[in-house]
Amino acid sequence: MAKKQKKSAKQERSRADTVRAAVEQAFEATAQGAGPVRERAQELADEFAHAASRLREVLEDRRPPSLDELSQMRKRIAELEKRVEELETAKAAPAPSGAPARRAAAAKPRKTTAKPRTAASRSSTAAKPRTPAKKPAPRTPPPAG
Repeated sequence: MAKKQKKSAKQERSRADTVRAAVEQAFEATAQGAGPVRERAQELADEFAHAASRLREVLEDRRPPSLDELSQMRKRIAELEKRVEELETAKAAPAPSGAPARRAAAAKPRKTTAKPRTAASRSSTAAKPRTPAKKPAPRTPPPAG
């Protein structure tokens, strides 16, 4: 019977050691596997925060103007209308007779060397159609701010 007790005590110790080793192994595996999961969770949180800030910006751009902003815009439009009217009346009024009229600066003559033109060169320039000039894009007023 003493042999049986020694054998069962050894088995119990070895079972306890086996369970202890298995638990330690599980904890180690969990600790090692948590690193990449933690990193990915941080990446997802960063992406989510970035998307939320972009959404806030878009909503801010799409919201209607507040009453204060509207009153500022109306005031600015009134100022611009007054300025345009002043400029138009100044342009329409003739210059005083005592003041000399402004003259456009005389164009400087071009220095060119005369080259003899052949009949072929004359006909090639005459046959070229002129393309109309492009209109400039309309200017938009700067944002009120």
